[in-house]
Amino acid sequence: MTTTKNETSVADRPVGNQSMPRPAPRVLVVDDQHLFRSGLVKLLENDPRIQIVGDTDGGAEAVKLSAILRPDLVLMDVRMPNMDGLEAAQRITTAHPNVRVLMLSGFGAESQVVHALNAGASGYVVKDSPLEAIVTSILAVVAGARVLSEAIADRVLSMISGGPPTKAMYDGLTQREVEILRLLATGVANKQVAFRLKISDKTVRNHISHIYEKLNIFDRSQAVLYAVRKGIVEV
Repeated sequence: MTTTKNETSVADRPVGNQSMPRPAPRVLVVDDQHLFRSGLVKLLENDPRIQIVGDTDGGAEAVKLSAILRPDLVLMDVRMPNMDGLEAAQRITTAHPNVRVLMLSGFGAESQVVHALNAGASGYVVKDSPLEAIVTSILAVVAGARVLSEAIADRVLSMISGGPPTKAMYDGLTQREVEILRLLATGVANKQVAFRLKISDKTVRNHISHIYEKLNIFDRSQAVLYAVRKGIVEV
């Protein structure tokens, strides 16, 4: 679902040589969770520092709307069907270098944040941030800054600086679980995983169950996606 807002008419705009404050940045909101998106849009619309020009539920539509609406900033979720926020961010910033992208996600896995920045995003904010933090992040990014939520900034900087991998970087997965995830993501069957690691089939199944539980995922395709985004495997 996509919503766009009416533009201010010429008659409504002030004229003359009078000094005018900087106009509120034009923001496009992108999130596939309808209730969250509509609630956020309503909150942002009540803030005079922000002008919402539209909202939509997917990356592909965000790319199209960015060309039509020419927002100053796209506030976009990472995980979405069809085209995720990372690919959409790369397409938007490549086609429209003046459009900023601020990622807004329910979680802040370090490697995902780094991937988002590499894809062209200017910042990364977690969804449970206070509204004021989201607004100030929008304003900062539009002004040319790069921003990260306080909750993830230290961990991301540690990762970028070349510190050794930790459990936190892989959302609590043990070294063995990461090893199994790497094999699963490259298409190795459970029995072959057991053979290569010299463990039983049951132990492999137990590890996979723990992996799914820790990552809050439900099938192998989601595990592959996680492994790619974390840099555990390359495509």
